[in-house]
Amino acid sequence: MIQQCVSQARDFTQRRCRWRGQVDRVEQEKNRRKSKVRAKVEHVIGVIKCVFGFTKVRYRGLAKNTHRLVVTCALANLFLMRRRLAAAVA
Repeated sequence: MIQQCVSQARDFTQRRCRWRGQVDRVEQEKNRRKSKVRAKVEHVIGVIKCVFGFTKVRYRGLAKNTHRLVVTCALANLFLMRRRLAAAVA
């Protein structure tokens, strides 16, 4: 379906790596790499949505909402690094 809509699109969905008891190690390794990237990205998005409440836009206009998103991303970086920053200060 994706290939019909966009010819340059790459498919990053998980593939089945086990078939009738046989494990395809190449597919398993590909899935593991995809999952690592996905976990890193989704964790940050979860912090932005749950901790800072960025679920809906608040203002009219792209500039104000873009500014709020950038500030929220900066705060999320500080939030995720808070233990390392505290250890560096102490």
